[in-house]
Amino acid sequence: MEHQSSLNPIFSVSDFIASVNQTFEYAYPVVDVVGEVMSFKVNQGKFVFFDLKDSGGSIGCFMTVWQLRTPIEDGMKVVVRATAKLTQWGKFSLTVQSVRPSGAGSIKKSYELLKQKLEREGLFAPERKRLLPQMPHHIAVVSSTAAAGYADFVKIVGDRWGGLQIDVAHTQVQGQDAADQMIRAIRYFNEQETLAEVLVLVRGGGSADDLSCFNDERLVREIAASRIPTLVGVGHEVDETLAEFAADVRAATPSNAAQIIVPDKREIVADTQHVVALIAEKIYARIDEISAQVAVALLGLGRLCVQNYEHTVERVAAMGSVLSAYNPTAVLQRGYAIVRGAATIGSQITITTYSNEITAEVQHVEARKG
Repeated sequence: MEHQSSLNPIFSVSDFIASVNQTFEYAYPVVDVVGEVMSFKVNQGKFVFFDLKDSGGSIGCFMTVWQLRTPIEDGMKVVVRATAKLTQWGKFSLTVQSVRPSGAGSIKKSYELLKQKLEREGLFAPERKRLLPQMPHHIAVVSSTAAAGYADFVKIVGDRWGGLQIDVAHTQVQGQDAADQMIRAIRYFNEQETLAEVLVLVRGGGSADDLSCFNDERLVREIAASRIPTLVGVGHEVDETLAEFAADVRAATPSNAAQIIVPDKREIVADTQHVVALIAEKIYARIDEISAQVAVALLGLGRLCVQNYEHTVERVAAMGSVLSAYNPTAVLQRGYAIVRGAATIGSQITITTYSNEITAEVQHVEARKG
């Protein structure tokens, strides 16, 4: 810069441009500007150019494709976060850091564009979904600890089961920085040596603009890529966000997320008691059935024992009759006698009758005829 006798400095062109940019950096280090997109285009798949206009003027905007995390097109109303810059060709422009749709119509349009893109990639496909553990003991939560939705989630989880390990990453859940904070929290939990069994993102209701951070493309992709099974419950039942579609399980609300993730111990106790009662009833019925069968069997066995006894008694009586018939005493009673001794002349013999024992001498022996 040169000086002359007057009070006005003389700049070279490049010095003037540098001076103006320093002024911009000091006065407006970062600005948020709202307007309507026009002349949107992407060059070489890397650089994004568009104009931001309203009824009174137009500003050129430049950014990289990597920074464009929400689809936009001509006619959409957006808010850009940018730095002001005077280029070396003397053209004033905004170097854009981020873009977010503004107004219900533009938010919805951006949402539909990104949804179609991710659906074509298969990011929301049912076959990608994983089942959540039936009874997790370790839960990771990404939310604002000051949000009512988070408080509802934690309270209901505690009421329904309790005693679980819940690790919380406190993040913003709306606004310009919310998506990046949630992305970092998801990565943090996925990089732990011991992973949680389920990763939960929750926030309560809000306007479409409040919930727009859950439609951030990078956040949606981070949820889909999580090593930990994911559950997302955002807003009210009627609200839909792309983060929910990318999650393994979608909850209608934070309260519903708590109901999905853990069972109600009171219901389990009641169900268990009911099952035990049914089992006991079946056991008692089976005992009665077996008792009746045993009683019938015992009755039959008793009858068989009586029959066997009577048959045995009859056989013993018959055998007794036979023995009685062959009893020598009975023969003697009929008049017979038993003779003992050698049948030779001069020898003595003993004669046993029913009532006497007789000793006699053999005087005559003669062979019996016939």
